Amino acid sequence: MNPPQPLRYLSAADVEAAMPDLQERLHLAEQTMVALIEDAELPPKIGVHPEAAGSFAHAMPASLRSSNRAPALLGIKWILGFPTNNSAGLPALHGLVVLNDATTGVPRAILDAGPITAQRTAAISGVAISRFAPPLEGRSPRAALIGAGKQGHSHLPVLGHALPGVDLRLFDRHPDRAESLAHDAEKTAGIGSVNVAGSAQEAIADADVVVTAATLNSTRQIMTEDWLAPDNLVVPIDYSTYCHADVARNAALFLVDERGQFLANRDAGEFDGYPDPTATLGEAIRDGIERPARGRVVVSHLGVGLADVIFGDAILAAAEARGIGTILPA
Repeated sequence: MNPPQPLRYLSAADVEAAMPDLQERLHLAEQTMVALIEDAELPPKIGVHPEAAGSFAHAMPASLRSSNRAPALLGIKWILGFPTNNSAGLPALHGLVVLNDATTGVPRAILDAGPITAQRTAAISGVAISRFAPPLEGRSPRAALIGAGKQGHSHLPVLGHALPGVDLRLFDRHPDRAESLAHDAEKTAGIGSVNVAGSAQEAIADADVVVTAATLNSTRQIMTEDWLAPDNLVVPIDYSTYCHADVARNAALFLVDERGQFLANRDAGEFDGYPDPTATLGEAIRDGIERPARGRVVVSHLGVGLADVIFGDAILAAAEARGIGTILPA
């Protein structure tokens, strides 16, 4: 029997150094969405809630069966959120991805989950935008990005790639964060122009594509249909913090990343009033579901552990090839 491979630790800086390029990230995101319906096993997020106000600790295990498309993979993301950390000068989110050998269970690597979460989420948004953004009539696309945190920053290159020449409008309830995001957007390939709006509703008005990436909190479903241009694409990555149930209920097409997780969260009260999804994003890709000629499309993706495992495996392969990371003692 071959000796087990060494256990490699990748810090956030290591993960960023080994991160695949944008085109490969989009490919990995599409692979993940299709694998969810054909080759994967994973439960909805399971978790506990420590005493700190608004805190959570979620476990996201995932297994990918071997196929002619990809080898078997096995791993888990452990993600924790402590909103009260901000007042103490600590990060609100902490996370790790652990990869195991799918045949033996032997641990392969431990990766900082922060950059993985940011980039895999943005890449899945990119898949949705590339497939379901509305057609344009001889003008530049208009997009709104709500939220100037890590997800806001990670979505910039995706928006520039999927919507070349985009007129981007930004909003964050902290003006300094919105200005920082705008500064980065001005330097991002594919983004034609950038403006910081005075309100979320102002940013969203007339946008062909709306991405909401606000901090999850108890205020929910504030973006109503009258905020939105007809026939646009809405991509909420903040659960139901912004997107009102009526927006999804009256959409011509309502997609989610993983049906079981969405329904479990709806049963728990997170998506009150939301309809059953038309399909998953993976089903839409596999079955060739096209954007309807008229009507709005909503693609709500909650995040799945399989994306972290697939991205983590690609990052680990690059790190091993380039000697990035720290080998932990046996």
